[in-house]
Amino acid sequence: MKYILVTGGVISGIGKGVISSSIGALLKGVGLHVTSIKIDPYLNIDAGTFSPYEHGEVFVLDDGGEVDLDLGNYERFLDVTLHRDNNITTGKIYQSVIDKERRGDYLGKTVQVVPHITDAIQDWVTRVSGEPVEKDTNADVCIIEVSEQGKSISYQILMIFCLNFGKDNSALIPEPDSTGEQKTKPTQNSVREMRGLGLSPDLIMCRCKHPVTTSVKEKVSLFCHVPPEQVIDVHDCKSIYRVPLLLANQNIVPLFAKRLQMEIKSPRKPRHFMVQWKELAEREERLLDEVKIALVGKYTKLEDAYISVLKALKHASLHCNKRLNVVWVEAENLEKDVQERDPIKYHEAWQKLCSCDGILVPGGFGKRGAEGKMAAAGWGRKMKKPYLGICYGMQLAVIEFSRNVLGWKGANTTENEPDTTYPVVIEMPEHNPGQLGGTMRLGRRRTVFSETHESKTRKLYKNASFVEERHRHRYEVNPTYVKQLEENGMLFVGKDVEGERMEIMELKDHPYFVGVQYHPEYISRPVRPSPPYLGLILAAINKLPQYIARGCRLSPRCSISEDEDDEDEELARLPEFNP
Repeated sequence: MKYILVTGGVISGIGKGVISSSIGALLKGVGLHVTSIKIDPYLNIDAGTFSPYEHGEVFVLDDGGEVDLDLGNYERFLDVTLHRDNNITTGKIYQSVIDKERRGDYLGKTVQVVPHITDAIQDWVTRVSGEPVEKDTNADVCIIEVSEQGKSISYQILMIFCLNFGKDNSALIPEPDSTGEQKTKPTQNSVREMRGLGLSPDLIMCRCKHPVTTSVKEKVSLFCHVPPEQVIDVHDCKSIYRVPLLLANQNIVPLFAKRLQMEIKSPRKPRHFMVQWKELAEREERLLDEVKIALVGKYTKLEDAYISVLKALKHASLHCNKRLNVVWVEAENLEKDVQERDPIKYHEAWQKLCSCDGILVPGGFGKRGAEGKMAAAGWGRKMKKPYLGICYGMQLAVIEFSRNVLGWKGANTTENEPDTTYPVVIEMPEHNPGQLGGTMRLGRRRTVFSETHESKTRKLYKNASFVEERHRHRYEVNPTYVKQLEENGMLFVGKDVEGERMEIMELKDHPYFVGVQYHPEYISRPVRPSPPYLGLILAAINKLPQYIARGCRLSPRCSISEDEDDEDEELARLPEFNP
């Protein structure tokens, strides 16, 4: 097993996750099996109870782990399935050590940070990195990203880690931030701090707005004692899919092969990743015709709060040859109360919504903005505007339908109104153990399609009899009211295995009005867009009927090639790989 350790320089939030993912994609593209681990220093057991304004969205894995959003980057770039133990938090480590101490595993010894906590981290890393990936194949390389927060203890852990595993098996990559003037002092200070703890960087990733100049590279090389070819330029790109190509063009894979003494396989036996990333990047950069999707939420001031939703929309729009234009609509501003307090905000929000080609209401919790989301769902229903509701977005669409079609004026969710006259959405009793963390219905679950209802969603899933998607919820549509809802045109075309939990909802006589209880964005991939999101984009550009008539196959002009036979011409234009 080879380890690549990635740590921050002077600030957090400068793209360590994307760079780590891109390195992994490069190594995977030359035939290596790659896994990833994220180490976060906070004392939370997991990310499940974070506000999206703290760390962005909570990403959910197959096994139900609620983790940092960077693991979503790893899964999308590497096309692998990770697990909850791939995200290490200080809280998890301390909990495991304290549990051992309570069991008497330390035989009466004094338990301390060093060596017990540091040993626990090393044991955790070796156990997780040794688990099979990609169809029960063990990983060749493990990329470990260490959060910027609390980096002093992180550096100490990495130092002990390197000593135990041997320097030849570890490459340390600090990733400094460069200012617009490309000053090197932050980089020098960061490397000096690492050297004070006995760590020497092998590669330095220089993040900046524009390409790093030769003089800056030489200065970084001189003061940080790193050869110039090991100072890597990672400037801002028009497309995130350019980052692996940017790193590849600076011969980063041969550097890793030499430093870690790895045998690199032929890049043509597995599918050559450079063709795929180059095609995705060029498509994103050249598209002119746009599709406007209104994202109606309550965390609209921070894109990272909906990062997987945005990625899934982008994957789908790229496959439809359209440039995605996300219009952020604050849900609260759509509510009638705002019309009285601030009519300008109210009319601006509705103007934004009405100008879009489709509407998406993502998952969420709580009362704030709920009425505005229902208003958006109602407008989409009445105006025949394509609508996709995810989790809470589906539940609120059901409530809106109950109020305005069935006439149940008091209909609501018991989350917001415990004594509602019509509890259309209720809490699942088995998911209420008296605490918040990790108590929802989480992870991959099976949804079975109805054999009696005609379903657009099922056709988008290639007429599968069932699908398996990731969930994160503790409320559900009340089965008591399903019969009345269906009699009035709201069909539940997908249910759980027992047939008791409503998973997929569609409206009759509507171009595309779909709600799903699960979160399909979590397993969307650049070359395999999520079917519900693809359906929304296709409906928004009036191409869904043609797509379904064609057997749910994109035209050759739209689809991104996955066949090796289509790669020869593209491969001829790319630089040769010389390890």
